[in-house]
Parts: sequence; C-alpha cells; structure tokens
Amino acid sequence: MTGVEAGTGTGVASAFAEARADGRAALVGYLPAGFPDVDGGIEALRAMVDAGCDVIEVGLPYSDPVMDGPTIQAAAQQALEAGTRTTDVIRTVEKIAGLGVPTVVMTYWNPVERYGVERFAADLASAGGAGLITPDLTPDFAPAWIEAADAHDLDKIFLVSPSSTPERVAMTTAACRGFVYATAVMGVTGARTTTSDLAGPLVARTRATTDLPVGVGLGVGNGDQAAEVAGYADGVIVGSAFVRALLDHPDDRAAGLTALTALTEDLAEGVRRA
Repeated sequence: MTGVEAGTGTGVASAFAEARADGRAALVGYLPAGFPDVDGGIEALRAMVDAGCDVIEVGLPYSDPVMDGPTIQAAAQQALEAGTRTTDVIRTVEKIAGLGVPTVVMTYWNPVERYGVERFAADLASAGGAGLITPDLTPDFAPAWIEAADAHDLDKIFLVSPSSTPERVAMTTAACRGFVYATAVMGVTGARTTTSDLAGPLVARTRATTDLPVGVGLGVGNGDQAAEVAGYADGVIVGSAFVRALLDHPDDRAAGLTALTALTEDLAEGVRRA
C-alpha cells in the first residue's frame, strides 16, 4: 500500500488506523516548505508520498529554530532566504493534501501568532490540512490554538519527552487529537547512528494515558532504525534524513529526488519489516 492509498481520510488517525490494519507502524515524513524552493519542495514531498510515506509533516521555516539540529536549520534558512512565506506553507499543504495523504504543519508558535491563530486554523483547514504539530507550545499555554483547532476540526499534536512527568504526559495526551508526538531524544533534532533507549519506556508511559497512536521522532535515518522503532511505536517520524538527502545534492535536483525516493522506500520497508 502506498502512502497515497493510506491517506483516505483528512485526519491523521486514518493513516495510523490503516497502518495498524496492515500490522505495521506508519511512516511520517518531514520537509520544510520552500526547500529547496517552494515548487521543488512540493515535488520532493510528492516523491516521498509516492515512495511510501503515510503522513506528511510540512515544516514552517522559522528564523530562530532553537529545537532543530543543523541539518533542518540549514534547509529552513535556505527557504527563508528564498522568501518563503506562511502562505507558501499553506499552498504546499494544499498540494500534498490533494494527493490524498494526511498532511500536517509543524511549526514554532510565534509564526502562527503573527499570522493570526484563527486565520491560520481557517486557512490550514481550507487547504485540506489535517492539523498542527507545535513543539514549543504546551496544552496549558494553548487555549487559543485549542479553540481554533476544534472550531476547524484540526488535529492538535503536542509533544511528550523523556523528561515529562507522569502528570504532564497525562495532561498532554488528553489535549491531543490525531496522535501523540514522542520526542525521545533530549536536545536538538537530527539523524543519529543509534536509536535512543529512552524511546521504548516513553512510549509505554504515554500509552498508559491514552488510546491515541504514539509516533516517535528520534533521529531515524535508515530502514533498520525504522524497523527498530516500529517494533514499539505506532509511527516512525523522520525529518533530518530526508532533508539531508536533498542537501547532499544541491546542484542536481534529479539526483536529490532519486536519493529521497530510495531513502523513503528503505524506511517504508523498515516499518513493514517490524
């Protein structure tokens, strides 16, 4: 089953449900909008969908990405220097959601506030977006977003981490819709050579508080790592490795897309192998 076929509903839950019915984890792929440029980013995301991504995260490039590692920072900076705007992010979502795959935006909160919370929710929903991942916004500081998301039937995806107390895990999962994002690496994002031994226990703690799927992001960069994470998580979230596949071919877009497709196929095989 391809990523396009998996996205039969607008919400992220549909992709996780279909993956579960297949006896596997979902593959969630991230790229920032506007990288390498807006149209090139749409082309790259389309290749990821065709090669097996079940859910797409479209990053909103931000000038102060304190939680991102150097790979994603480099891509976001390139997008910003090319003039990528929030409206370009919405257009990217519209193009990818139009393929039939659940598509969410991942963003720091400041750009949403600047754009206007209600306006952002309305435009995201109008574009066919499924919801929003807010890494630096916690539910207790998110009443405006929760109200707007609920009004527009959007998924609210908050993060839990190994340092989250049991009370905060429960509070966070209670506010989520779609899935829960478990970030199992302490510190900034980025591909790693080994997966984190904190991820399994974090997933178990999270599942004890919710029936929602739990997706894990911890620097997965190949099919073997994806298979390992898929052994205990409902979703495997990959970002830096996809970005790196394009950064490694700055002057040959076709070669970058070939590398991106090969990586996606390897990861998609990995989540199925588990």
